[in-house]
Amino acid sequence: MTMAAAIEDRTPAMPTQSRTSRIASVDVLGDLDQAEQIWRGLEDIRHFSTPYQRFDFLAPWQRQVGAREGLRAFIVIGYDAERRPLLLLPLALGHEHGVRTASFMGGKHATFNMALWDREFAIDVRATDLEALTAAIRGRAEADVLTLSQQPLTWRGVPNPMALLPHQPSANDCPLMTIVPEEPPTARISSSFRRRLKGKERKLQALAGYRNYVATSDADVKRLLDWFFTVKPQRMAEQKLPNVFADPGIEEFVRDACMAQLAGGGRAIDIHALECDDEVIAIFAGVADGQRFSMMFNTYTLSANSKYSPGLILMRDIVDHYAACNYRALDLGIGSDDYKRLFCKDDEPIFDSFIPLSLRGQLAAVAMSGVNRAKHLVKHNPALFELAQKLRGAFHR
Repeated sequence: MTMAAAIEDRTPAMPTQSRTSRIASVDVLGDLDQAEQIWRGLEDIRHFSTPYQRFDFLAPWQRQVGAREGLRAFIVIGYDAERRPLLLLPLALGHEHGVRTASFMGGKHATFNMALWDREFAIDVRATDLEALTAAIRGRAEADVLTLSQQPLTWRGVPNPMALLPHQPSANDCPLMTIVPEEPPTARISSSFRRRLKGKERKLQALAGYRNYVATSDADVKRLLDWFFTVKPQRMAEQKLPNVFADPGIEEFVRDACMAQLAGGGRAIDIHALECDDEVIAIFAGVADGQRFSMMFNTYTLSANSKYSPGLILMRDIVDHYAACNYRALDLGIGSDDYKRLFCKDDEPIFDSFIPLSLRGQLAAVAMSGVNRAKHLVKHNPALFELAQKLRGAFHR
């Protein structure tokens, strides 16, 4: 982007609409590079956000996926009276059902969505602060609706300030495992389940070079991703599922994020692998922030070794790995797959907000809210969910 274009994409600081708000001014930036310094400054452990909002995760997504989908960066930054950043909303502008939307970057590849917050401000946010923020966004007149989906009610023990806005439960739940590092391994995974996995693992342990590890070298990351993008489409075809990784830009985004090395160690997406000298047996990839691991994607071998449940064995190793690192939680992504309940007994409360920004947006927000409520009802009613699954199967024959 040229310097002239970057200047045009920047909105001058706008005064907030409420004198009682601590948000004294708001900038809206349309250029990732222009926002990078402030963005990275709000990422460290002293602040408050999920690893899905890291610059090294969302910048590749916007450049490789969002831009191809016609989405424009819409990065909202709120400051106090001394121009200290209080929060950053990483949004993208698009169109949905004839209205202009401002939604979180990351699309369906970000399990959780949040703003990046100054931690002290986040702990003490008031409704007037959010009123000032939404008023400033409304003043831009570039979106009809704020569609803020899949937001956690809390993160790392701190309530999500955005829950002060009108909201409703998300359509899907996210299975969650709470980890108490001082407890024995059997508190996380039962003795009987561990014995079953150990029995299966003996077959794999006979393979030459059998091992599990976190990929740290660029060469290993590339090799594992080459394998994943070969095997995963075949696995999804077996299950008669669409290959979401074939959508334009997705593979490039995943590769870029997996290669991005974080300043404090690790990568924007970490890859855990189980393999032997002859083949990769299974991988799980996800994001980690020092307290929680959140799984993004996985697959396992097409060979006969698949019958020994390598995915479950690797998941057990991942749980034990993060428990040993004093992590406090682990999730396996949104969805109700049976294997997730073998490890995760609780659910992460997540919510959606549909905030109108214009007259047209008022009708759209009501419609979007109604659709999501209907989805939530179906997903949480066994009879309706079974009927929906049958109808989906019929349409995909």
